Amino acid sequence: MAAVDYRTERVEMKEAERLNADCQSGRLQGIRANLRSQGDAWYGLISERCPHIFASVPVYISFARLQQMTDVIAAIGRVVNREGWSQDARVGNRKPGSPEGVFYGYDFHVNSEGAHLIEINTNAGGGFLNALIQIEQRDLPGIAVAEPDLERIFIDMFRNEWRLQRGYQPLSCMAIVDEQPEGQYLYPEFLLAKRLFDRAGIKTLIVDPSALVASADGLYAGDQKIDMVYNRLTDFSLERYPALFETWQNRSVVLTPGPSHYARYADKRNLARLTDADGLRSIGVSDADIGILQKGIPHTFVVQPENGEHLWAERKKLFFKPCSGYGSRGAYRGEKLTRRVFGEILDADYVAQQLAPPGERCVIDGEFLKFDVRCYVYDGKIQLLAARLYQGQTTNFRTPHGGFAQVRVVG
Repeated sequence: MAAVDYRTERVEMKEAERLNADCQSGRLQGIRANLRSQGDAWYGLISERCPHIFASVPVYISFARLQQMTDVIAAIGRVVNREGWSQDARVGNRKPGSPEGVFYGYDFHVNSEGAHLIEINTNAGGGFLNALIQIEQRDLPGIAVAEPDLERIFIDMFRNEWRLQRGYQPLSCMAIVDEQPEGQYLYPEFLLAKRLFDRAGIKTLIVDPSALVASADGLYAGDQKIDMVYNRLTDFSLERYPALFETWQNRSVVLTPGPSHYARYADKRNLARLTDADGLRSIGVSDADIGILQKGIPHTFVVQPENGEHLWAERKKLFFKPCSGYGSRGAYRGEKLTRRVFGEILDADYVAQQLAPPGERCVIDGEFLKFDVRCYVYDGKIQLLAARLYQGQTTNFRTPHGGFAQVRVVG
């Protein structure tokens, strides 16, 4: 690794902070026009369903922060692919010829102390939506981090998932699967994805898992055989969906992302393993990677009832998350906890993570919103960076002037 020029790093950080503090820096004018170009029906749906899905300003970070995020993602990839990591029965080995898993989301809080990974998602939403706002932001200060021609990159990603399990057999039909999909907040994104796949010659359905039936020769929705499932469900084990679980297990459908992806990366207990230096050394992880992970992931540990009094005393320094939760469901900042809720946490499966404050972005005069940075990753490579601007305890897409924002890198 090249020596760090700390003077340059400080200049980049100061410039990013200056731009984030100026509500006029990079203010966008063309997002709505680009959304309208997707058609009146789609524009009407997203305007009604998701009025705060896109922020009107980008977020700025320094090149040093981007480099740290890249290093953390690479170190995690090296760790989880070690044999010792997969010896945990809960995680299991990645089977040869199985999909990599699309749209991993590595979510970071970026502040003056560094970039801090707060969680990993293995069915991160927003990739198709964020691809829409790249074109309108080419001439802003800083450098956008996104693969050129994201639509082609996304199609190639799904085709690669298919080839990993099926070789060069034709991919005819894909299903985007979620519970009651038309009622989902991000249903407009499902429509974007369907349109993209259809244009690429892949017939695509958007279906509820209850409409799927396992047959001797594979998975069906009505009379239509499904070759591949883009999984947007948040029951990561698939235990509630027997048809999907059966055909995934016997490999008669290609499913991405799947339960094994979640277990190896996104279960919150993995954050505790990734910040346990002794445990990492025991499976042969290098001191260099341990250092990257210790610096880039806030210390995380599994909540044990016998440590309740100590945790209560230290709660203001901690954030509590359910081990198998998603989004912000069941997550609590320690200082907001009541004794009742804390008791429920002790009785459930939770991790506690040291607080790492999010960054802030000025959106209108005198009003700042918090932000995190999401790295959309496939096969260890960042495809796209996006920020999420919000108010309150966690991201919510309900905050005026908040929502997804492009990330611009200074340096």
